Amino acid sequence: MCRVYASTDPQRYDSTTRSVRLQGCVTSVRLENEFWEILETLASEQGMSAAQFISQLHAEVIEDRGVVPNLASMLRVACAVHLHLRAQPATPAAHSRKLA
Repeated sequence: MCRVYASTDPQRYDSTTRSVRLQGCVTSVRLENEFWEILETLASEQGMSAAQFISQLHAEVIEDRGVVPNLASMLRVACAVHLHLRAQPATPAAHSRKLA
């Protein structure tokens, strides 16, 4: 069962640090390469670079919550939420067809 996960290319879980500008200040974010790839996909879908996407996401969280206690964790969870949403059926009718 775990062979699929155990045989994952280590490059996917190696970490990379990138600099991003948040509210006018440059900060570093260290994430596994797999998360950077997901963030790049999300950003591309919005017509942005990954840095622009992260900056906008950060600004929206600040607006809603007032603080981002752990940026890297927030980005990982955003990636997980994206994957969960992508895995869900698009419409209730599609869900009904799967159950039949």
